[in-house]
Amino acid sequence: MADNNTPFEQEVAALIVEALNLEMAADEIEAEQPLYQDGLGLDSIDMLEISLAVSKKYGFQLKADDPDNASTFSSLRSLARHIEKNRVK
Repeated sequence: MADNNTPFEQEVAALIVEALNLEMAADEIEAEQPLYQDGLGLDSIDMLEISLAVSKKYGFQLKADDPDNASTFSSLRSLARHIEKNRVK
């Protein structure tokens, strides 16, 4: 269980699980676990699905051509921080 996740990281983890229909609980995603390839095993299509879910829920777009995407999607923690900085409040 990911005890060190913040409440917002848990919220984003739940969004990922729901958006991708993963067969795991949101609290199984560790904050620093890589999301892409070797970590959680997600691919570019999964990242697109997550981007669409983030756009709907938080009111801003993650652009495919953003040069920071590799770091933004590097872990649950980095994605959550990016959303917190950019979301429409």
